Amino acid sequence: MLWLLVLHIITVLFWAAGLLYLPRLLAAAGVGRAELTERPDQHDSMGRFVFTHIATPAALLAITTGTGVFLVARTVEFWLVAKLSVVTLLVVAHVATGLLVLRAERAGAEPLWRGHWVLAAALALLMVSVVWIVLAKPAAPEVLPWAL
Repeated sequence: MLWLLVLHIITVLFWAAGLLYLPRLLAAAGVGRAELTERPDQHDSMGRFVFTHIATPAALLAITTGTGVFLVARTVEFWLVAKLSVVTLLVVAHVATGLLVLRAERAGAEPLWRGHWVLAAALALLMVSVVWIVLAKPAAPEVLPWAL
């Protein structure tokens, strides 16, 4: 169980690092770049490399090991549902980041000089939310009598 939890934490850190690095890479993609007459086919952009070789495999491993952790520990509590809800939003942000990588690779695309701060802030907020939920383990809210 402990080795699975350690592997989950390591993969989450790699996923977070890759996602937090990508907005800056995307912002710098079109700035001060010398244009080649033909782009070599065998070389992808640095943003695509980080997304496809670091962030996405780490995300898949983080989700897989996290699923294994709560299956082995048989944890079914409110905080876990809240964490999985925020992780779902993080996965949506991950996909949006991938779409921005594709947009940045298009010929003639403008660099993301303002949008990368918004993306980085949203990613950081989601990551901090996941860490807070895991550490605080909030209890389920009591049902209000008037809500019945």
